[in-house]
Amino acid sequence: MPKLRKRILSKETDCAGLPEQLAAPRHVDLELLRSVLLQRPASADPVIEAGVERQDLVAASVLFPIVLREQGPTVLLTQRTEHLRDHAGQISFPGGRAEEDDLSPQHTALREAKEEIGLLPRHVEVVGFLPEYRTVTGYRITPVVAFLTPPFELRPDPSEVAEVFEVPLAFLMNPANHQRHSREYQGRTRHFFAMPYGRHFIWGATAGIIVTLARLLAV
Repeated sequence: MPKLRKRILSKETDCAGLPEQLAAPRHVDLELLRSVLLQRPASADPVIEAGVERQDLVAASVLFPIVLREQGPTVLLTQRTEHLRDHAGQISFPGGRAEEDDLSPQHTALREAKEEIGLLPRHVEVVGFLPEYRTVTGYRITPVVAFLTPPFELRPDPSEVAEVFEVPLAFLMNPANHQRHSREYQGRTRHFFAMPYGRHFIWGATAGIIVTLARLLAV
Protein backbone atom coordinates (compact mmCIF):
# COMPACT_ATOMS: atom_id res chain seq x y z
CA MET A 1 0.00 0.00 0.00
CA PRO A 2 1.46 3.40 -0.94
CA LYS A 3 2.73 5.54 1.88
CA LEU A 4 0.09 7.76 3.47
CA ARG A 5 0.15 11.38 2.42
CA LYS A 6 0.42 13.90 5.20
CA ARG A 7 -2.78 15.66 4.14
CA ILE A 8 -5.84 13.74 5.29
CA LEU A 9 -8.80 14.61 3.13
CA SER A 10 -11.38 13.80 5.76
CA LYS A 11 -11.68 12.00 9.08
CA GLU A 12 -14.60 10.51 10.93
CA THR A 13 -14.29 8.94 14.36
CA ASP A 14 -16.58 6.60 16.23
CA CYS A 15 -15.58 7.90 19.65
CA ALA A 16 -17.93 10.87 19.85
CA GLY A 17 -15.09 13.38 19.87
CA LEU A 18 -13.30 11.84 22.83
CA PRO A 19 -9.49 11.89 22.68
CA GLU A 20 -7.85 8.53 21.97
CA GLN A 21 -6.62 7.99 25.53
CA LEU A 22 -10.19 8.27 26.89
CA ALA A 23 -11.58 5.47 24.73
CA ALA A 24 -12.18 2.79 27.36
CA PRO A 25 -10.66 -0.66 26.75
CA ARG A 26 -12.89 -3.71 26.55
CA HIS A 27 -12.27 -7.18 27.93
CA VAL A 28 -11.68 -9.72 25.17
CA ASP A 29 -12.89 -13.28 25.73
CA LEU A 30 -10.22 -15.46 24.09
CA GLU A 31 -12.49 -18.51 23.95
CA LEU A 32 -15.10 -16.43 22.14
CA LEU A 33 -12.35 -15.22 19.84
CA ARG A 34 -11.47 -18.83 18.99
CA SER A 35 -15.09 -19.61 18.25
CA VAL A 36 -15.60 -16.83 15.68
CA LEU A 37 -12.57 -17.77 13.56
CA LEU A 38 -12.68 -19.86 10.43
CA GLN A 39 -11.21 -23.34 10.73
CA ARG A 40 -10.00 -23.27 7.13
CA PRO A 41 -8.53 -20.34 5.20
CA ALA A 42 -10.69 -18.39 2.75
CA SER A 43 -13.78 -20.50 3.38
CA ALA A 44 -16.06 -17.48 3.77
CA ASP A 45 -16.87 -14.35 1.77
CA PRO A 46 -13.71 -12.22 1.52
CA VAL A 47 -13.41 -8.69 2.85
CA ILE A 48 -12.81 -6.47 -0.15
CA GLU A 49 -11.48 -2.92 -0.03
CA ALA A 50 -13.50 -0.38 -1.99
CA GLY A 51 -12.14 -0.04 -5.49
CA VAL A 52 -10.78 -3.59 -5.86
CA GLU A 53 -11.68 -4.70 -9.37
CA ARG A 54 -8.71 -6.81 -10.47
CA GLN A 55 -8.96 -10.58 -10.58
CA ASP A 56 -5.21 -11.29 -10.83
CA LEU A 57 -4.48 -10.65 -7.15
CA VAL A 58 -1.24 -11.92 -5.57
CA ALA A 59 -1.71 -14.51 -2.80
CA ALA A 60 -0.26 -13.48 0.55
CA SER A 61 -0.63 -14.35 4.23
CA VAL A 62 -0.06 -12.51 7.48
CA LEU A 63 0.28 -13.77 11.02
CA PHE A 64 -2.12 -12.06 13.46
CA PRO A 65 -0.09 -12.80 16.63
CA ILE A 66 -1.91 -12.41 19.95
CA VAL A 67 0.56 -12.47 22.84
CA LEU A 68 -0.86 -13.98 26.03
CA ARG A 69 0.56 -11.52 28.56
CA GLU A 70 -0.36 -11.80 32.25
CA GLN A 71 -1.67 -8.23 32.28
CA GLY A 72 -3.85 -8.91 29.25
CA PRO A 73 -3.40 -10.10 25.67
CA THR A 74 -1.59 -7.88 23.20
CA VAL A 75 -1.11 -7.90 19.43
CA LEU A 76 2.42 -7.99 18.06
CA LEU A 77 2.99 -5.62 15.15
CA THR A 78 5.97 -4.45 13.12
CA GLN A 79 6.99 -1.19 11.53
CA ARG A 80 8.59 -1.69 8.15
CA THR A 81 11.81 0.05 7.22
CA GLU A 82 11.62 3.21 5.12
CA HIS A 83 13.66 1.93 2.17
CA LEU A 84 11.40 -0.97 1.16
CA ARG A 85 9.73 -0.83 -2.25
CA ASP A 86 6.29 -1.85 -0.92
CA HIS A 87 4.57 -0.47 2.21
CA ALA A 88 7.68 1.41 3.38
CA GLY A 89 7.42 2.66 6.96
CA GLN A 90 3.97 1.21 7.52
CA ILE A 91 2.66 -0.75 10.49
CA SER A 92 2.14 -4.36 9.48
CA PHE A 93 1.52 -7.87 10.67
CA PRO A 94 4.43 -10.23 10.00
CA GLY A 95 3.78 -11.77 6.59
CA GLY A 96 4.13 -11.49 2.87
CA ARG A 97 3.40 -13.03 -0.51
CA ALA A 98 3.14 -16.78 -0.97
CA GLU A 99 6.00 -18.67 -2.59
CA GLU A 100 5.69 -21.67 -4.89
CA ASP A 101 6.92 -24.16 -2.29
CA ASP A 102 4.64 -22.90 0.50
CA LEU A 103 2.26 -25.71 1.44
CA SER A 104 -0.58 -23.49 2.71
CA PRO A 105 -1.43 -19.92 3.79
CA GLN A 106 -0.47 -20.99 7.32
CA HIS A 107 2.94 -22.11 6.07
CA THR A 108 3.43 -18.75 4.31
CA ALA A 109 2.57 -16.77 7.47
CA LEU A 110 4.86 -18.82 9.71
CA ARG A 111 7.73 -18.71 7.21
CA GLU A 112 7.45 -14.96 6.80
CA ALA A 113 7.24 -14.40 10.58
CA LYS A 114 10.42 -16.42 11.05
CA GLU A 115 12.22 -14.52 8.28
CA GLU A 116 11.05 -11.05 9.33
CA ILE A 117 11.20 -11.15 13.12
CA GLY A 118 12.84 -14.48 14.00
CA LEU A 119 9.67 -15.93 15.54
CA LEU A 120 10.06 -19.71 15.67
CA PRO A 121 6.98 -21.84 14.79
CA ARG A 122 7.26 -23.78 18.06
CA HIS A 123 6.10 -20.67 19.94
CA VAL A 124 3.01 -20.25 17.74
CA GLU A 125 -0.41 -21.85 18.30
CA VAL A 126 -2.55 -21.24 15.22
CA VAL A 127 -6.16 -20.92 16.39
CA GLY A 128 -7.96 -20.08 13.15
CA PHE A 129 -8.30 -17.79 10.17
CA LEU A 130 -10.09 -14.60 9.19
CA PRO A 131 -11.79 -14.14 5.81
CA GLU A 132 -9.47 -13.38 2.94
CA TYR A 133 -8.75 -9.65 2.71
CA ARG A 134 -8.42 -8.25 -0.81
CA THR A 135 -6.64 -4.95 -1.31
CA VAL A 136 -6.70 -2.23 -3.91
CA THR A 137 -2.91 -2.61 -4.19
CA GLY A 138 -3.27 -6.08 -5.69
CA TYR A 139 -3.12 -8.63 -2.88
CA ARG A 140 -5.48 -11.26 -1.49
CA ILE A 141 -4.34 -11.77 2.08
CA THR A 142 -5.16 -14.70 4.36
CA PRO A 143 -4.93 -13.61 8.03
CA VAL A 144 -3.70 -16.48 10.23
CA VAL A 145 -4.64 -15.84 13.88
CA ALA A 146 -2.33 -17.32 16.49
CA PHE A 147 -1.62 -17.26 20.22
CA LEU A 148 1.94 -16.68 21.45
CA THR A 149 2.83 -17.66 25.01
CA PRO A 150 5.89 -15.90 26.48
CA PRO A 151 8.76 -16.25 26.86
CA PHE A 152 9.95 -16.21 23.26
CA GLU A 153 12.85 -14.53 21.53
CA LEU A 154 12.58 -12.28 18.50
CA ARG A 155 15.34 -11.36 16.07
CA PRO A 156 13.98 -8.77 13.62
CA ASP A 157 15.62 -8.57 10.22
CA PRO A 158 16.96 -4.98 10.11
CA SER A 159 16.64 -4.89 6.33
CA GLU A 160 12.84 -5.26 6.60
CA VAL A 161 11.76 -4.39 10.13
CA ALA A 162 12.50 -1.09 11.88
CA GLU A 163 10.62 -1.94 15.09
CA VAL A 164 8.54 -4.64 16.78
CA PHE A 165 5.96 -3.50 19.33
CA GLU A 166 2.77 -4.64 21.04
CA VAL A 167 -0.67 -3.03 21.37
CA PRO A 168 -3.31 -4.19 23.88
CA LEU A 169 -5.85 -6.41 22.13
CA ALA A 170 -8.65 -4.70 24.06
CA PHE A 171 -7.65 -1.35 22.57
CA LEU A 172 -7.73 -2.72 19.03
CA MET A 173 -11.05 -4.54 19.50
CA ASN A 174 -12.79 -1.42 20.85
CA PRO A 175 -14.80 0.30 18.05
CA ALA A 176 -14.26 3.62 19.83
CA ASN A 177 -10.65 3.47 18.64
CA HIS A 178 -11.51 2.80 14.98
CA GLN A 179 -11.25 5.95 12.90
CA ARG A 180 -12.33 6.41 9.28
CA HIS A 181 -10.11 8.36 6.92
CA SER A 182 -10.13 9.03 3.19
CA ARG A 183 -7.52 9.93 0.59
CA GLU A 184 -7.04 10.14 -3.15
CA TYR A 185 -5.50 7.03 -4.71
CA GLN A 186 -5.15 6.55 -8.47
CA GLY A 187 -7.72 9.26 -9.13
CA ARG A 188 -10.34 7.89 -6.75
CA THR A 189 -11.33 8.68 -3.19
CA ARG A 190 -10.54 5.72 -1.01
CA HIS A 191 -11.82 5.18 2.54
CA PHE A 192 -9.87 3.21 5.12
CA PHE A 193 -9.66 2.51 8.84
CA ALA A 194 -6.96 3.86 11.13
CA MET A 195 -6.07 3.32 14.79
CA PRO A 196 -3.56 5.82 16.16
CA TYR A 197 -1.77 4.34 19.16
CA GLY A 198 0.87 6.52 20.80
CA ARG A 199 3.35 7.47 18.08
CA HIS A 200 2.18 4.67 15.81
CA PHE A 201 -0.43 5.11 13.08
CA ILE A 202 -2.03 1.77 12.24
CA TRP A 203 -3.94 1.99 8.98
CA GLY A 204 -4.72 0.34 5.66
CA ALA A 205 -4.93 -3.43 5.33
CA THR A 206 -3.55 -3.99 8.85
CA ALA A 207 -6.30 -1.86 10.39
CA GLY A 208 -8.90 -3.41 8.10
CA ILE A 209 -7.99 -6.92 9.23
CA ILE A 210 -8.16 -5.82 12.88
CA VAL A 211 -11.62 -4.34 12.30
CA THR A 212 -12.74 -7.61 10.68
CA LEU A 213 -11.96 -9.50 13.91
CA ALA A 214 -13.53 -6.78 16.08
CA ARG A 215 -16.77 -6.99 14.11
CA LEU A 216 -16.88 -10.77 14.37
CA LEU A 217 -16.52 -10.50 18.14
CA ALA A 218 -19.30 -7.89 18.29
CA VAL A 219 -21.90 -10.06 16.55
